[in-house]
Amino acid sequence: MKKSGFAARVRSIFHPDEPNMTVIVPALLLLALASIILAVGLGPVSVHAVTVAKIVASKLSLLASSVDRDWTQLEENIVWTLRMPRVLLGMIVGASLAVTGVAMQALVRNALADPFLLGVSSGAAATATLGMLFGVFAFLGTYVLSISAFLGAAATIIIVYAISRVKGRIHITQLLLSGVVIAMIMDSITNIITLSAPNALGLHSAAFWMSGSLAGAKWAYLTLPLIVMVCCITALMISYRSLNALTLGDETAGTLGYNVNRMQKLLILVASLLAGVTIAVSGAIGFIGLMVPHLTRLLVGSDHKRVLIVSALLGGILVVWADVVARMVIAPQELPIGLLTSLVGGPFFIWLLKRRSRE
Repeated sequence: MKKSGFAARVRSIFHPDEPNMTVIVPALLLLALASIILAVGLGPVSVHAVTVAKIVASKLSLLASSVDRDWTQLEENIVWTLRMPRVLLGMIVGASLAVTGVAMQALVRNALADPFLLGVSSGAAATATLGMLFGVFAFLGTYVLSISAFLGAAATIIIVYAISRVKGRIHITQLLLSGVVIAMIMDSITNIITLSAPNALGLHSAAFWMSGSLAGAKWAYLTLPLIVMVCCITALMISYRSLNALTLGDETAGTLGYNVNRMQKLLILVASLLAGVTIAVSGAIGFIGLMVPHLTRLLVGSDHKRVLIVSALLGGILVVWADVVARMVIAPQELPIGLLTSLVGGPFFIWLLKRRSRE
């Protein structure tokens, strides 16, 4: 009786038609905070969660004076300098990928759409590998990899957008086809670059980056992705009614009084910015943008006002824990996060689909 009562209560909270968002959102925020604290402490050198919390508190001006400094300098360096920026970047990257997936699925009205549908990741990979293997963008300085990847992503989306315009309007079918074709072209360029690699070490680094990784994260890497994520999510939240209408079809949305063409441009801009900036700092981490929106809709329904917030939180949490596994499973070596998200996320996603079909 107790188990059935608990299950019924959980189902009432996560009811697709009327989910209890006053419970779900705070619970996910607490889970995200706990994930950050625990993930920072996990690794080849473990740091207790309480110590992690104290070190973080000591960096906050309001709490610094009340914290008893009972940790070593090594622990502080591990927590604050090495792992905290990496974990926070994982949270931002996961949230951005999930929200990009939501935007792309609303744009093309296709549940199989993901953040890399328009060839953004392929364009970023082409310029990033060109920089890593041949030093073409060395003049960009410290952030050469991030900037070169973003330039490739931006160039790709501009080309795709230009091809998809028909009589001043975006043609969705042409958008998808041009994205696929440009992605194939960019992948071919990437293969040519890698086959011409002057050394094996550079080739390994390029392959690792293209599979997605948060290695080498720094505090300086967080500012731009965070600003872009907040601005894009805010823009989508303001337009959530338009997103709901757009999923019903262009004609229906237009009949309801929404500017379909302007909304499509907004979605392309948001998806491109989020995907481009995310790829620039983490490489191509697949499956998050495809899986998380589906999982979210199973939990809270299809209203984008709820889907956007829950997807962002779930995406961040999943990437943080995927990164923990990536740096611990074969420590001291690391696995690319993209490999783990695909290997684990694929079967889980299939299970969700089968379970949903049975219901």
